[in-house]
Amino acid sequence: MPTDNAPREDRIMKMHTPFGQRRGSLATLLSALFLLLTTFVLGGCADVGDDSADADGELIIGLTDAEGDFATYTVDVKSLTLTKASGEVVHALPLSTRVDFAQYTEMTEFLTVASVSSGLYVQAEMVLDYSNADIQVEDANGNAVKVDTIVDGDGNPITELGVAVKLEGRNSLRIVPGVPAHLTLDFDLKASNSVAFSPDPIVTVEPFLLAELDVEKFKTHRLRGPLADVDVANNTFDVIIRPFHRHMSRRDIARHFGTITVTTTDDTVFEVDGESYQGNAGLVAMDTLPRFSATLVRGDIKLNPRRFVAREVYAGSSVPGGSDDVVTGNVIARSGDTLTVKGATLIRAGGSVIFNDEVTVRLDSGTIVKRQLDMGADYDIGDISVGQRVRIFGTLTSDTATQLEMDAKRVQMRFTTLRGTVVGMEVIQIQPTPVVPFVIDLQAIDGRRVSLFDFSGTGSDAANDANPAAYEIDTASLNISGLSDGAPVKVRGFVTPFGSAPADFIAHSVHDVKLMKGVMAIGWDPASSTAIASLTADGMRLNLDGVGRFHHVSRGRVAIDLTELSAQPSIVPRASGEGLYWINQAGTHQLHTTFAGFADDLNARLNDGMLVRHLAASGPFDDVSAQMTAGFVS
Repeated sequence: MPTDNAPREDRIMKMHTPFGQRRGSLATLLSALFLLLTTFVLGGCADVGDDSADADGELIIGLTDAEGDFATYTVDVKSLTLTKASGEVVHALPLSTRVDFAQYTEMTEFLTVASVSSGLYVQAEMVLDYSNADIQVEDANGNAVKVDTIVDGDGNPITELGVAVKLEGRNSLRIVPGVPAHLTLDFDLKASNSVAFSPDPIVTVEPFLLAELDVEKFKTHRLRGPLADVDVANNTFDVIIRPFHRHMSRRDIARHFGTITVTTTDDTVFEVDGESYQGNAGLVAMDTLPRFSATLVRGDIKLNPRRFVAREVYAGSSVPGGSDDVVTGNVIARSGDTLTVKGATLIRAGGSVIFNDEVTVRLDSGTIVKRQLDMGADYDIGDISVGQRVRIFGTLTSDTATQLEMDAKRVQMRFTTLRGTVVGMEVIQIQPTPVVPFVIDLQAIDGRRVSLFDFSGTGSDAANDANPAAYEIDTASLNISGLSDGAPVKVRGFVTPFGSAPADFIAHSVHDVKLMKGVMAIGWDPASSTAIASLTADGMRLNLDGVGRFHHVSRGRVAIDLTELSAQPSIVPRASGEGLYWINQAGTHQLHTTFAGFADDLNARLNDGMLVRHLAASGPFDDVSAQMTAGFVS
């Protein structure tokens, strides 16, 4: 904590121009960075023939995504199929299920366990039903706006879309006895969805699906569904998968999505019917629950032997969808004991789900407060501050669509994710030197722009309210010595108690996102004949003259303005020269799998007078040279 009580504006003598003032509106850019990923965990248990008709293997399927500016992207996953080399089609999804892809970030949700025959699989296909879609995007003011117009690339209304990917080459998929494998399907929404306001939002969907085998791709998985059985002696329990918020009827249970065994350890934390436990005591508490009690688990896939090991377990009334109404979102303002929660998912008692942009929540002295992974500690309503991600159990007192209000019984403070850039001590001087030296120019909290948050009351006095342009973070013993001024970072942890800042935030982890794959998005307005300064089989150099609103690279949802870099941006292919390189012109889409072929085709089109309006690419990005090594360009 800083040792002086001077107002922040007096302690901060010199600093960067706040990012929020220099970036303009990035809503459309950041929505273009929204990424959907699907993970398959496969374990064969049959002979190695390509098309054994007799033997089956176990197929565990999960869904995840990364953040975007969709407040909700809810569609029905109608079917999911795998095609074998013989032409046999395996249906891996027993029932259509409704999914809000915007809600699943930094984790994978188990979708189904299917019994599939061993052999070689050459294609995966997912069918999405948009006929009852609920898609909402953020406008320039950060407000969620419902999308009523969803069209394909030709401007035709969409009701149903199939998206497929070939499984070949290094991504060929063969199920063999005793060899676990992971297949990542990347439903690339940065390329699949574009948003335009004219004046109402229009979403154009042109789906792309990619595939890659990567056994270490995802670390955290989520499982939810009815409790099937508890084995206290062996530290395990079984859960019948109920994906997302699907209501399970008796008929559904008969055709259920499969069962997964969960392994617990001494470090597993539990909350069962609102009470906290750790290790074996949590299993003992779960063993008292009725069969089919609601259960939610977060954990990791471990190999040798393959198992799902729980970090956190919630059961009974501690799971949304029970006897209480439940709101999940971020606190964007607090006045006294009243919270305003934005980006809220409201799960009504009985299981119905409402996606609403804002809910007013009233706290009182009887409200129980807990913190994720710290269930045994004592917290109270004073610990809940602006920015904090929360899950609130209570009773909805007003269900008017435009004014939802809730009385809170219990609050779970969840891990909160910050994104921004480091403001180095050589750039700002705080007098005297603070105990908390890590300061960032805060861009987003859990994917929501900081302009939506009212930090009034967060400080020890009004002069010390949290300042997003100089957001002070307590990093404790974390090593941040390698982070220099301007470095893009992602920080996970918890907001400090209301009325106590600075510090503003307590970090549990700090990630330098420069090491993450980036997404480049540049638009020229109007379309330009000089956008590409040079183009060969070895790479392309870009000319930023005439760019419109979009001229950024985003890594981990932290955006870097290309016009502020000293080097001219460029794109080079991977060492193999292979990738997915698209040219989209006049409603047609040409795919090249080598950069050399892409360069030859694009040069010919440019020589024929083609203009460049938009470019997107993804891959590692070097800030000094402004160079991206891209496996995807469109």
